[in-house]
Amino acid sequence: MAHFDNRIEDYVNKIDGYLESILPIKTIPPTDLHEAMHYAVMNGGKRMRPLLVYATGETLGIDSDYLTPPAAAIELLHCFSLVHDDLPSMDDDDLRRGKPSVHVAFSEATAILAADALQALAFHVLATAPIYHDQGDIRIKLITLIAEAAGTTGMTGGQALDLASENQLLDQAQLEHMYRLKTGKLLRACVLSVVYCDHSNNPEQQHALERFIDVMGIAFQIKDDVLDIEGATETLGKPTGSDANKTKATYPGLFGLEQSKQRINTLLEESFALLENFDNRADGLRYLSKMIVKRDM
Repeated sequence: MAHFDNRIEDYVNKIDGYLESILPIKTIPPTDLHEAMHYAVMNGGKRMRPLLVYATGETLGIDSDYLTPPAAAIELLHCFSLVHDDLPSMDDDDLRRGKPSVHVAFSEATAILAADALQALAFHVLATAPIYHDQGDIRIKLITLIAEAAGTTGMTGGQALDLASENQLLDQAQLEHMYRLKTGKLLRACVLSVVYCDHSNNPEQQHALERFIDVMGIAFQIKDDVLDIEGATETLGKPTGSDANKTKATYPGLFGLEQSKQRINTLLEESFALLENFDNRADGLRYLSKMIVKRDM
């Protein structure tokens, strides 16, 4: 089998085509709202979360067509969260993926409504995807999993803790708990959505994959913290230094830059160890793990 990096373009094209097909037509009223939804989703994202879904599918031997609805739902929720994160009342960022944030390109009210609509669309996709037409149990499991990942015990709760952490000194346990909610829960949904579609029901495999994505979720967020210090706005596509400007609780702020980098490398080694029993079937997950910790954007 070809290396995973040779399949990334096909996977990205697959998810992009699906997202285009489920987004509302831009010329149908309310046109500003529909245009803002397209702008938020189809603006050059890395599609890291759908790629995690597809790579997990390769690990467990599940066809990518069967996994595209949850991959799309998770990406819609990710885009929804970015629109809200950038709002003046949240992180107040005017740049996202190298372009004006949605509230700048349109208006703050339109950005809020577009994000709300993307969240609703995510669950509509899961509830109506024809590929699950006779598998209500799968639908319920996926909707429950992804709703939890987006709610107060997941991404939204993590963002609330992040905002509350400004000017606060958190310890390592508090910081990593925030990371698990803010970033890790949606990444966890990428992996577990595939597990829930796997009828073989192997508890050992599920446990290993859960531990793997928990480790990588923390590594992902620490890397974000590092990039906010060392990255370039032109490469990241968003302003750097915002964590320090807002005196947010971060891993480098608690432990320093070098120790943060060491922690990322340690977590990468742990993630590889957790995938050992999957042999070359997990090469896609290994590739994405390295991509997460080595990225410059």
